[in-house]
Amino acid sequence: MIRFAFAGRCSTEDLQDPEASRNWQLTRARALIEPAGGQIVTEYFDVGHSRSLPWQRRPCANELLQALRDPHRGFDAVVIGEPQHTFYGNQFGNTFPVFVHFRIPPWVPEVGGPIDPDNEAHDLVMSVFGGMSKGERNRIKIRVRTAMSSQAKLQGRYLGGRPPYGYRIADAGPHPNPAKAAAGQRLHKLEPDPATALVVLRIFTLYVDGMSDEAIALRLNHDGIPCPSAHDAARNPHRTKKAWQAGAVRAILHNPRYTGHEVWNKQRKEERLLDIDDVTLGHRTTMTHNPTDEWIWSNEPAHTPLIPKELFEAAQRARRQRARTYQRQERPNRRSSQRAYVLRGRVKCTLCGRKMQPSAIRDRVYYRCEYKEQEAALYPGLDHPPHH
Repeated sequence: MIRFAFAGRCSTEDLQDPEASRNWQLTRARALIEPAGGQIVTEYFDVGHSRSLPWQRRPCANELLQALRDPHRGFDAVVIGEPQHTFYGNQFGNTFPVFVHFRIPPWVPEVGGPIDPDNEAHDLVMSVFGGMSKGERNRIKIRVRTAMSSQAKLQGRYLGGRPPYGYRIADAGPHPNPAKAAAGQRLHKLEPDPATALVVLRIFTLYVDGMSDEAIALRLNHDGIPCPSAHDAARNPHRTKKAWQAGAVRAILHNPRYTGHEVWNKQRKEERLLDIDDVTLGHRTTMTHNPTDEWIWSNEPAHTPLIPKELFEAAQRARRQRARTYQRQERPNRRSSQRAYVLRGRVKCTLCGRKMQPSAIRDRVYYRCEYKEQEAALYPGLDHPPHH
């Protein structure tokens, strides 16, 4: 009997069902090895990890690579049920030498058995499948993005994610896809949250009337209004939930969905090399904001607006005008500080939990809470600012 380790992968980015994907890959693997007296004794199956990640960055695949080094590994060969799911681009060329070194042959259905390191046809077949895998992933990305763009623009469909502050998620009926409807999936939509909808209107009104992001945050804290992470604590377990910050106000003022339109493609994923000197380490995916002219707006309002569209546009004009004013007031040859603040971002105010800002006075570094100072300026008649 030949003892096999089963290797495979399934990604939810192309809407695969993990259990179904594992089962059909496992079925292909068994159909290949059982006639030769093979039996699967262990498996390494990654779920939810993109095929573009190199093996070293997939948990189960990396565990398999480490197991190859163990002389007591417990298996004699590795069977891969679907090479297009397992190898991407040039990953086979980067990984196969490790199998050869430890004399553990990988088996794939496409060559009818073990891959022969001296067989040029085998090497060509696996290289082709790596290229096909890369092409398939690109096609999936294009199909998904095109479908989501169409759903947002033509149908105004809510495409998931955390609801914006001021809204909550409501049921919108059965899913139009019969298979998904049969599985119990339903559509959702945004509806105003009675507890926070008026706060959004107040934020826009205060900003258009001349208040800054920081001043609005202080005003909301003074009035005892819970910040977004405190209001929706279940979706924000990683946040402090203590008080409003300027960044939260700024995010609300930038969000066009408060006009009632569904807006998609505000951000995109970018893949950047982890190490330009070692491309085999793969990429790191980051989110990048798209220009406003690339946003996809629904043709018609998709949910109840919290503010008039004219108010949203007025807030954007005000921000652009303030940015221009700030740029004109800056000294043209102002030098940026070269001082290194070693505790930047690490020191927090014990009263409000916010990060304290560094400054230098006579070559000595101090850290202060700007929000405490701003509250004192906003409420000069109080001995103790209300938030602190």
